[in-house]
Formats: sequence, structure tokens, C-alpha cells
Amino acid sequence: MLFREITGLNDVKQSLIRAVNNNHVAHAQLFHGGEGSANLAMALAYATYINCEDKQADDACGRCPNCTKMSKLAHPDVNYIFPTAGGKSVLSENFMVQWRAFVKETPYGNLSDWLEKIAIKQGNIPAEESRQLIQKLSLKSYEGGYKIVIIWQAEILNIAAGNALLKILEEPPEQTLFLLVVNSMDKLLTTIISRTQRVAIRNFSDEEIAAYLINNQQVTSERAKQIAYLSDGNLNRSLEIANKTEDDEHSWFATWMRMCYALNIQKLVPMADEFDTKGKEYQKAMLEYGLKIFREIFLYRHGGESLIKLEGDELIFVQKFSNVLNINNLEQITTLLSESHYHIERNARAKIVFLDISLAIARLMR
Repeated sequence: MLFREITGLNDVKQSLIRAVNNNHVAHAQLFHGGEGSANLAMALAYATYINCEDKQADDACGRCPNCTKMSKLAHPDVNYIFPTAGGKSVLSENFMVQWRAFVKETPYGNLSDWLEKIAIKQGNIPAEESRQLIQKLSLKSYEGGYKIVIIWQAEILNIAAGNALLKILEEPPEQTLFLLVVNSMDKLLTTIISRTQRVAIRNFSDEEIAAYLINNQQVTSERAKQIAYLSDGNLNRSLEIANKTEDDEHSWFATWMRMCYALNIQKLVPMADEFDTKGKEYQKAMLEYGLKIFREIFLYRHGGESLIKLEGDELIFVQKFSNVLNINNLEQITTLLSESHYHIERNARAKIVFLDISLAIARLMR
């Protein structure tokens, strides 16, 4: 990944380039950005620039042996850690083939995209990753430069892994850099945050997303502007909208709400079984989607049509369903969705949670 392959964000790029050229590279940096931001892409471009043998004023050369290895995610001095199923035999190094394909296909992808690719329901970063990393960092670098560790989704390090990483951050080996890529800082150990330098990666602007879609997805200028508005700074979301042929997410959610409204137990029970078979990240994403839709219904009910970022079937659903909801049951339903998200995140049985919330929503709609 090169800086020029990332649309916009020139201020962040120049700041990182100056740090390297002025030899002000912090040993541990936290690339913090929202979902669909360029936090991973920027960390990869930064690592490429650091390793480049022929640095240009505004980017790595992209031609030297180090740049070539970095483009293939195959540099021997760069270690990648990311969520897997956990355990001693299921570590990041076992998924490098899938990781290389994932980064090439979806450099702005999220955790759900990754777990779906490797067919794992719930990912985590176990303590064994940190132990293995300590052993690898004790060796000399192959190329004689920096040893770099890129940890993607560092916020889901389990406590043991986080504490083990903390020890390395406190006493880092010489010529070693740690680049932690996160979406949510509040889930990280505060002791890790205190030992890292934050690199804030803002969301993409509508203009940056539109430009990316026009140049890389052959989307018309008018459609690109519409998609950019709907994606709310999330480039991954904009690509989903641009490439979407059928909105399965909305279709499933709309059917669920209709079954709740009709109190159709014969349909709700099989839906609960189906929901139970999905991965944890999918379950959480569906509840988050529900929160988004009910937020739009709230805006529609209170004259905020101009603020609604929906189109097509989603917009029609909001317009029709707003007739059966009011301020009181809207508030109660959003509370139920938030509580269900909390329980799913803490490993409650998804089928029970789904049936419970379905019956509660049904009661509120009647």
C-alpha cells in the first residue's frame, strides 16, 4: 500500500512523512479511525514508506525490493497480528494467505468482513500471539532496518494478550515499531493507550469518497455523490452500496419487523434459529442496523426528512413503518436493541435474546 493509493487525507500523509524524514518516529503508534476509514491502509503505507530504499518527497518509490515485498505483505521484518479463532494452533501466521487476499480486495473492510472470509463466527487475539511475537522480535532483522508489528483490531486483544503486549511496549527491542490499528479506543487497556502516540484518521469526506468511486468503481459523478452522502464517511460502506444488487441486510430486517408487527410466532421462531447460526459480529451488526433504521424513523416522525440518509426500499420502509410508531415506543425499542447488543457481546445465547426482543417489540407495536 502506498500513500498515493489512499484517496484524500493529505494532512495525515504529510504528517507521517515528516515524522520519518525528521527521525521522529515513535516506537508505538495508535492508528485510530472509525469503521471504513483509512486506518489500516494508512498504517500499511506508513510502514512501506519507512522501509523504502528510495523515499520520495511525498511517497515511497514503489519499485525497490522492500516496496515490492511490502506490496505483497511478505516483508520478512513486518509481522501482522489480527483476529482469528484464538488458541495456540490458530494464530495469525496460519491465515496469511487469506489476510493478503483480504487486504488486497478490501483494504477498508471491517471485522465482520474478515471473519466471514475465514469462516469464523467470533474472532479474538489470544495471549499466545504476544508470546510468539516476543520470540520473533528477539531475532535480528533480516534486512537490517526496522522490525515492524502491525496489529489490526487491537481493541479485541484479550486481557492476557494485552498485558503481554504491554510488557513489550514498556521495554521495546531496539529498532522495533508497533502500529496498532483500532476503531474503538475505549476498549483498549488504558495502559496501552498511555504508551502509544495517537494518529487520528478522520472519516473520508463526501468529496473524497465520490472521487474514489468515480476513479476506481466507474460510478457516474451524480451516483457517486449520492453514495457518498449515504455512506457517512465510511468508504467500505460506500463500496457495499455501489456494488449492491440486493439488500439482504434490509430485506432480513424488514421481514423481522413485519413478523413482530403481526406477532407471527410461526415465522419468528425459525428466524430465531437462523439468527442463532450466524456469527457474533453479524448478530451485532444486525442490531446496529436496527438502531440506525429506528433513528431514521425518529427523524422522519419529527420533520427531519432532509437529514435521512437512506434511499430505495430502506426509505420506503421508514416512511411506512413510522405510522405504527410514536416517541414512546421508539425510545423503548431502541433501548431493547441496545440491551440486546450488550447481551450478544457478552456471549448470551442469540436465539433466546432474539425471541425475547421480538416479543417485546411486538407488544410495543400493538
